[in-house]
Amino acid sequence: MNPASVVTIHPYFRPHEGQWDNFLSGLEGFVERTRSEADCLYYDFTVGDGLVFCREGYRGAAGALVHLDNVGDLLQHALSISELLRLEIHGGAEELDQLREPLADLPVDWFVFATGLEK
Repeated sequence: MNPASVVTIHPYFRPHEGQWDNFLSGLEGFVERTRSEADCLYYDFTVGDGLVFCREGYRGAAGALVHLDNVGDLLQHALSISELLRLEIHGGAEELDQLREPLADLPVDWFVFATGLEK
């Protein structure tokens, strides 16, 4: 797979005070809903130092948009009980250009693919 065609999304959440357990209890719902997405390459959560990080990769912008639509209601709930500290999206320029308008309302830090290894 051409690495420039992969889109990765990197959100960092800080659950509000008293919402840690509530936030964590919702993570399995994200995983279950994402399981059926054909263009999802990987999807998982890691936690550390009061933060929750979602590690996710998709075949192109279309796969990322399908995912965001699929989990939209879950994401809205998660954002109501947490602070989105940072949102990075990485990918090839063509893929990112397809995401800029649909995600214009989000505080995205865009990272354009420069070089890499294809295996």
